[in-house]
Amino acid sequence: MRIIGKNKIILIIAGTILVLFIGIAIGLGSKNNQSDLSQIESQNQLQDESQNSSIIDLSVQNKNNAGLIKVTRVIDGDTIEIEGGERIRYIGIDTPETVDPRKPVQCFGVEASNKNKELVEGKEIRLEKDITDRDKYDRLLRYVWVGDTFINLELVKQGFAYSYSYPPDIKYQDQFVKAQQEAREAKRGLWNACPTTTEQEESVLPSAEQKEEPASSSCLIKGNISSSGEKIYHLPGCSSYNVTKIDEARGEKWFCSEQEALNAGWRKALNCP
Repeated sequence: MRIIGKNKIILIIAGTILVLFIGIAIGLGSKNNQSDLSQIESQNQLQDESQNSSIIDLSVQNKNNAGLIKVTRVIDGDTIEIEGGERIRYIGIDTPETVDPRKPVQCFGVEASNKNKELVEGKEIRLEKDITDRDKYDRLLRYVWVGDTFINLELVKQGFAYSYSYPPDIKYQDQFVKAQQEAREAKRGLWNACPTTTEQEESVLPSAEQKEEPASSSCLIKGNISSSGEKIYHLPGCSSYNVTKIDEARGEKWFCSEQEALNAGWRKALNCP
């Protein structure tokens, strides 16, 4: 009986130990499973963060490239063609003519066209609108940027273009006028190569459309806008009167009296008697 009792005790102890071992094994297995699950979740989180980072980088890249378009051809110093065939006319400036069939190639026109090619041809540009969307030739009227370089302004600064005030699109006109004054004083580009530095010559800079006859025979005073944007009126008998052309589309006007011209903001030409 004692032997049987001892055997029972041994069996009970052995069973208890076995149960303990099984419990420990189960606990370790559960811990390992939790660790594996944690590692999997961590890896998934890293992958998600990496994907999100890629999405953000792509979004930033797309944002930086938004609005950029490639220049396919330079027409002349102030007109280009972009992908899709649209033509862009630079706002606020005017370069000497090279392609107008009605006019001869003008002084420094070829140089201005070549400079424009150097600045923009084949490059991606950003376009900025002012007030007017298109001109009468259906060209888009825009300010043009290559990176941080303001092309309209750069052409004036370097003496390849004149400031050309064409209301209501005058957002940067003060900058153009200042740049022209500096280029002229430094005799850069056309200011050195071409005899266009007098008030008389400024009054006949090329424009899109010129009207030579007044609406009324009694309104003979010519209200011209110079290349620097200054409003100057010319009376019959002024030395520049006959060569001054009026472009009403540009904001120039015919006046019936000096007082009318003065009230409208024009001043008398210095070469008038």
